[in-house]
Amino acid sequence: MTTFDLVVLAFALAMDAVAVSLAEGLQLRRPSWRDALLIAGMFGIFQALMPVLGWVLAFWFADAVSTATPWIACGLLSLIGAKMLWESFHHDDGHAAAVVTIRSVTPLAVATSIDAAAVGVTFGVLEVDVAPAVVLIGVVTLVLSLGAVFLGARAGRHLGRWATLVGGVILILIGLRILLS
Repeated sequence: MTTFDLVVLAFALAMDAVAVSLAEGLQLRRPSWRDALLIAGMFGIFQALMPVLGWVLAFWFADAVSTATPWIACGLLSLIGAKMLWESFHHDDGHAAAVVTIRSVTPLAVATSIDAAAVGVTFGVLEVDVAPAVVLIGVVTLVLSLGAVFLGARAGRHLGRWATLVGGVILILIGLRILLS
């Protein structure tokens, strides 16, 4: 796998995290740098760690994991998306922005990085140098997700409560896309 291939792979793997970061930004409306860095950092870390996990687990039970991962990702994203949909109808526009914590971001980071674990399985077969590959994947995800949080927040200020509705729909659609692909 060439460097160019790894860069393209890193961008492709980051897209789910970028979409979810955008949805989180829509919901936050005015994220602090701390919130944006926590979201982007968690996504970057999980996107970097999951290929390593996939690479290690590939030798033990790749078949069992590969059949369950789309269901797990779809379930997590759909639950979080449904919660956002519910909140869009049960809160007024003056409600406080969502609180960003490691606990609230971890399920999103796991759900968006499950496909990266599958990529890690291929690293062993293709004899990819894993360390630089996962660093690249993590950094690309972090940078793109950081920008997406702020872009989503800017759009969210204009959309009001509809931003939470849009964010929830985005998460559910990403979950369904993962399940159907």
